Amino acid sequence: MSRLDINAVRCEALFASALQRSDRPSPADVRLAITRTVRELGTGGCAARVAQEFGDHPEVALSRMQWARQLVEVAVSQSTVAAAMHTLRYRPAPVPATAA
Repeated sequence: MSRLDINAVRCEALFASALQRSDRPSPADVRLAITRTVRELGTGGCAARVAQEFGDHPEVALSRMQWARQLVEVAVSQSTVAAAMHTLRYRPAPVPATAA
């Protein structure tokens, strides 16, 4: 699955989640909401919910999807930076070559 596909699934899951703009979620809240929603609905269920909302309330759905995309971008970038820092911090020391 390409990165674009993974981010699309993340956006759909956040869109389908119970998280609201008024909650002012942190990146960790966003990642948790995505995980919980995918576990609850599956990726197909998230996509179905997005489609239903765009059919029933397109003006509201567009705004929510824009919000979801912005939050996913921030949450994923912060997660990537944290993972890189963890790797740099805990990278095992190189083993010196021994002469034969």
